[in-house]
Amino acid sequence: LYNKSNYPPYAGGGGFIMDGPLAKRLHKTSETLELYPIDDVFLGMCLEVLKVLPVGHEGFKTFGIVKNKNSKMNKEPCIFRSMLVVHKLLPPELLQMWDLV
Repeated sequence: LYNKSNYPPYAGGGGFIMDGPLAKRLHKTSETLELYPIDDVFLGMCLEVLKVLPVGHEGFKTFGIVKNKNSKMNKEPCIFRSMLVVHKLLPPELLQMWDLV
């Protein structure tokens, strides 16, 4: 379905932040491309047309948080205050996080 050897840079699922004007430009661009079944990659394809590169941020934990005995999360629950998106938390963990923050 994709005619290039590598996907363009894209924002990995779960969440991203953009301003309103970029959202409008992406909407118009999306109507000029054939829809791709992986939404993250499709966003990257649209960004590529607009010559906009996504930028990573430490507050996006799209692969979850490392949970082990030495994790900062075990000692300092305020670590969540600097996070914008956290994947792979179970509902009870989300409630606990919100109570702590």
